[in-house]
Amino acid sequence: MTAVNLPDPTSTDKPRTLAHRRAKGLRPGSLKPAKELCSECGLCDTHYVAYVRNACAFLNQQFETLETASHGRQRDLGDERELYFGVHREMFAARKTEPIEGAQWTGIVSTLACEMLGRGLVEGVVCVQNSKTDRFGPVPIVARTPEEVLAAKVNKPTLSPNLSVLEQIEQAGMKRVLAIGVGCQIQALRAVQHEIGLEKLYVLGLPCVDNVNRAGLQKFLETTSRSPETVVHYEFMQDFRVHFKHEDGSEELVPFFGLNTKELKDVFAPSCMSCFDYTNGLADLVVGYMGAPFQWQWIVVRNETGAEMLEVIRDCIETQPVSSSGDRKQAVQQSIPAYDMGVTLPMWAARLMGVFIERFGPKGLEYARFSIDSHFTRNYLYTKRNYPEKLEAHVPEFAKKIVSQYELPEK
Repeated sequence: MTAVNLPDPTSTDKPRTLAHRRAKGLRPGSLKPAKELCSECGLCDTHYVAYVRNACAFLNQQFETLETASHGRQRDLGDERELYFGVHREMFAARKTEPIEGAQWTGIVSTLACEMLGRGLVEGVVCVQNSKTDRFGPVPIVARTPEEVLAAKVNKPTLSPNLSVLEQIEQAGMKRVLAIGVGCQIQALRAVQHEIGLEKLYVLGLPCVDNVNRAGLQKFLETTSRSPETVVHYEFMQDFRVHFKHEDGSEELVPFFGLNTKELKDVFAPSCMSCFDYTNGLADLVVGYMGAPFQWQWIVVRNETGAEMLEVIRDCIETQPVSSSGDRKQAVQQSIPAYDMGVTLPMWAARLMGVFIERFGPKGLEYARFSIDSHFTRNYLYTKRNYPEKLEAHVPEFAKKIVSQYELPEK
């Protein structure tokens, strides 16, 4: 078999390379080189599978290269904000002045997508609707109308093949597109974006951690919620509780420390357990909650394109500066062996600890750093134990520096 040289992801050459043409003959989904580490991003379900060995975050970690290509420079590892949150121009908390009914929060993501379509800035939006038979079943689409965008509101907390729609963009001849996605999807997209033939790509990133397949999600719901069949959406929030929203509008709060860690340790996808892009560092604009006060969202503008996107919605949001208080480090250090041993507190103790930490624990950006530290130390150990041959090349330098602050078990 003749070897195929994969393209430079930063190249501006036109598409239709030899590798691209050959891949048109592949059956979608017939090749998944990342195997158990595959995050189901959808790239391998298209003829862009030709680029997967270069593009996949779990086969070829090239974060620093793509960061420079996306933002013009790498993050400054000596600046704590950039070390943790990536290259950015602006960071603040926001919420819509007129929330969208039924949105997971106030609807900033949906509003931005609708406005960009309505103003003709883009011809399509890569987003995720849900299956007609399963509210958590992801169905990626290229939305062309605000109605199609609004049908995609509310997170689908499962692995989702967003990039499976890339061929639709190419076939439709679209030149200006907004893509909404999580870190693994965005790294693969950045690596192939110059092969799609676009004039302009806008990337709206969502922070993401601890994702699951559909069966894993069901196990989480059944293990954690009082009524898993009526859950509409949920989120791990800054008050150290999981917030479940139910069909009848009621809210259920479950403290982090009461989760059945022993049962849930193996529910998360291996790709998520070895991911170090919690904050979606390659997106132009990031919308999440992790660094914001409760019931607000955290906005990160990374580059000029992100600033252009922000202007589209600036008139319909209220903002406030980000803040930070508390000290995360002792809590993180204590959480490392607790997770390793699958410690679960009795619910009364978990609720008491949750109240104490909510009152005295880390808040704002310090909460975000707590969450990043907790997951990076856990994921570093997971990668070291399960894929030791990949550890050095796979873990980005910023993640190594963050992890180095803590004492990790030898085995």
